[in-house]
Amino acid sequence: MKIARIETIPIRLPLRRAHQWSSLTTPIGVYVIVKIMTDDGLVGLGEAPVLKDWGGDHMKYYGETPQTTAHVINDILAPSLIGQDPCAIGLLHHVMDKAIKGYPYAKAAIDMALYDIAGKALHAPVYQLLGGCYRRRITVAHSIGLMEIEKAVEEALQVKAEGIKTVKLKGGQEPKRDVELVKRVREALGPDIQITVDANQGYATPKVAVQTIKAMEEYNILYMEQPVEGIDAMALVARSVDTPIMADESAWTPQDVLEIIGKKAADIISLYTTKPGGLFKAKKVAAVAEAGGLQCNVNGSVETGVGNAANLHLAASTAAASLACVVPVSTPMGKGKKGIAGIYYIDDIIAEPFEYADGELVVSTKPGLGVELDEEKVERYRVK
Repeated sequence: MKIARIETIPIRLPLRRAHQWSSLTTPIGVYVIVKIMTDDGLVGLGEAPVLKDWGGDHMKYYGETPQTTAHVINDILAPSLIGQDPCAIGLLHHVMDKAIKGYPYAKAAIDMALYDIAGKALHAPVYQLLGGCYRRRITVAHSIGLMEIEKAVEEALQVKAEGIKTVKLKGGQEPKRDVELVKRVREALGPDIQITVDANQGYATPKVAVQTIKAMEEYNILYMEQPVEGIDAMALVARSVDTPIMADESAWTPQDVLEIIGKKAADIISLYTTKPGGLFKAKKVAAVAEAGGLQCNVNGSVETGVGNAANLHLAASTAAASLACVVPVSTPMGKGKKGIAGIYYIDDIIAEPFEYADGELVVSTKPGLGVELDEEKVERYRVK
């Protein structure tokens, strides 16, 4: 079996509401879907949930746009991959890295599609190719973007009623507002719901971050995610507070995680399918984190059902991914569950909804990623 053709499809999904964080200047949901076709007739699906604002500390890694991602795939990666064995995933990562440095989101989309093909060829779900199924249900953390406190409290109460047990609050712009937000949400939700806070590097200095986190601690936050920019700055915060610190923007590669462990800069790693460049490399990040005694969750950029399927297979197969995962409840319009828990878009391009029950997503046992495209929806939401 050989790779015969690679296609990129830019799409734009309609938002349920704006989902904003401190560094974001473009809407979520304007992403690139990838199809890899083999000479045997198999089709693998992948996704690059690209954002121009999303990169590592101090511009260590660069943002991507749908246009740059499509260019990298169509003009650089595809010519190097056509004719190759799609099941030789480790080798093809070497081929892609030799073809172009960086661009992990473009490579992650290819990687997902390769795993989808391999799973379909072997009649096995992708998690079997990643070490087997460690957990069949993935606990969902519902993310509440920057918004008025009253609206955030209202949304938190609604998702609690729908079974969500972990709520993630975006902050990082105004420390006093963040503390008040945590206070109000904790009072509304009571003691049994877990609350996490994500500053997206937003606090100006480690001292500001420490003061803010300490002010939140009486409201029992589970962890603070990426309070400041830079591993050294985050280490200053981590050693000054009791609250666990999660690294996200600082943690892209296994080498990043080694540095974080060495400097004791975080207690938790936010694991992505995309930041390392795909599932193959995400498992390496998880292995380093586990070796260093760090817990993980699986996080992302609010993918469509294609990229989110990869999220679930990563979480299902990775023992260290033990915390609630910030993943959507991918649901096409008119299908699946009602309500807003885990819902960021009012529609999706996949044919069938993910199975959601009591705050958890059930991992598909179908071959490959376990999702199929609704081609009419793909055309409807294609960016012309």
